[in-house]
Amino acid sequence: MAFFFAQFLTGLANAAALFLVASGLSLIFGVTRIVNFAHGSFYMLGAFVGVTLMEVLPGAVGFWGAIILTGLAVGAIGAFVEMVVLRPIYRAPELFQLVATFGVILVIQDLALMIWGAEDRLGPRAPGLRGVWRIFGEPVPKYDIILIAITPFILFALWYLITRTRVGVLVRAATQDREMVGALGVNQAWLFTGVFALGSALAGWGGALQLPKGGADLLMDFNIIGAVFVVVVIGGMGSLPGAFIAAVLISVLSVFGVTYLPQSTLVLMFVVMAIVLIVRPYGLLGREEVAGEHGQAGAPETPIRPYGRVGKMLVAGLLALLATLPLFAEQFVLTLTVDMIVFALFAASLHFILGTGGLVSFGHAAFFGGGAYAAALLVFHTDTRMELAFLFAPFAAGLLALGIGWFCIRLTGVYFAMLTLAFSQLVWSLAFQWRDVTRGDDGLVNIWPADWLNSPSAYYYFTLALGVGGILFLRHVIHAPFGYALRAGRDSPRQAEATGIDVKRIQYAAFALAGAMAGLAGGIFVFSKGSVFPTELEIGASFDALIVVFLGGVKTLAGGVVGAGFMTLVEDWLTRLEYWRLLLGLLIIAVVIIAPEGIVGSLRSLCTQIRGSESEVSK
Repeated sequence: MAFFFAQFLTGLANAAALFLVASGLSLIFGVTRIVNFAHGSFYMLGAFVGVTLMEVLPGAVGFWGAIILTGLAVGAIGAFVEMVVLRPIYRAPELFQLVATFGVILVIQDLALMIWGAEDRLGPRAPGLRGVWRIFGEPVPKYDIILIAITPFILFALWYLITRTRVGVLVRAATQDREMVGALGVNQAWLFTGVFALGSALAGWGGALQLPKGGADLLMDFNIIGAVFVVVVIGGMGSLPGAFIAAVLISVLSVFGVTYLPQSTLVLMFVVMAIVLIVRPYGLLGREEVAGEHGQAGAPETPIRPYGRVGKMLVAGLLALLATLPLFAEQFVLTLTVDMIVFALFAASLHFILGTGGLVSFGHAAFFGGGAYAAALLVFHTDTRMELAFLFAPFAAGLLALGIGWFCIRLTGVYFAMLTLAFSQLVWSLAFQWRDVTRGDDGLVNIWPADWLNSPSAYYYFTLALGVGGILFLRHVIHAPFGYALRAGRDSPRQAEATGIDVKRIQYAAFALAGAMAGLAGGIFVFSKGSVFPTELEIGASFDALIVVFLGGVKTLAGGVVGAGFMTLVEDWLTRLEYWRLLLGLLIIAVVIIAPEGIVGSLRSLCTQIRGSESEVSK
């Protein structure tokens, strides 16, 4: 019993830093509706700034003073990021800020590498709190007890700020109806900046507080961000008490999971999140989301229609160029183009449900990697012919999408996105840990195409036919009655239901179709590379697809394809440089600010303005 109690106290101590970071993210989302994936970067900055200040400031006063100064410094950095990067794009299409925060992650990653180096930094012990206290005979670190003691005070301070001060009244009002707050004369820009700074400061304090228990390293941001989003979603987006309850729940379960069920540690928190969202779709203390509250919806969309004469000529010219590429291009160019086509098909499948259906998926890599693994497993274990294994890839991915979609499609917004992420992590864990079947992180190798596709040019034409064919098929579906019904369910579900459209059934079918097309891309991928590894199922693969869809233009039909081509070419060039993440992040931020409708959307708006100016001149 004493051991159980000690484990429980360890979980409570771990919950302190996790709650600080999660409460900051919850505040930022509650007011600004920004899905801030850079929040883990502020946590990492807090650790590095904190350990630097602790090396300079002596004694107990220096230790705790360094923690306070760290929060203030990281809060100031957060305010700068909000004003420079996010403020110009608040009126961009929904969730477009997500792309900007991804750029911020890359920039902070390389800046931290330049300033503090690649080596991990050990955090100092808290003065006067070294050693352990014995509780029921079990050793418990003194610092853990202090963290447990101060966490309720942090919760009380945040509660008092939100419920008993004028600033808190404005924050709560903005959380419920920020348009009305603006109409009453409140300066929303400075309110958003203040809340973002406070949320960033909380993340910085979380990073500094955990230093005696861990340290500072360049992977902290990615290691914490998944757990933070899980906590915020389980508690309910925008709910501080919910974040506290969820932080305690996840931390305690993780400690016991490491001790009694170590195989579950990779996915335990995602399993808990999936169960909570299935039972309570908006988290423990969350509220139902309002359509369009994740940032502004942007300008009204023009009705979708097939390309005109100029558009068809451009597409035909591009296809002709691609068809003749093997006649004059080197093998490296063919390989890069195959990768580009595969990525374009993967992105187009995500764009189909995101742009047309309004379903934001954070776990779309489950279907891409699932299709690749389905084909590879048949070849590896049963020596199945390449042709049959390849056909099985989209079929298996479509079945997987049907299974996952059955649980996810009842949810909306961020809750839908996070549940898809949870299931994606379950699929990744299966591929990573079931070594007898998938060979774990060693991957499945020697998965080569049939003899008639062995040459680079033959497989290139195979990829071109299926990749372009898949993209054109998705475009055809968008222009079909099914696509218009899907868009109607996205724009106005109540009116769509009133006209006889079964919105959920249409979305479910679209989700399965998108999964199958992602599986088709995965099938092409695995035979082009000759291998597949669990990395194709990781969160990063899903976010790569999200980034290119938004960069290309989520409200355009060609956005995913153009974004995939743009990102593939840019990454191939930039990754040859030492600080390529910094340059790529700055480029992404620049594109987001300069072209808030995406590359295709902004070009389309520019052409419309030019035509309008010419017509005015002709008059």
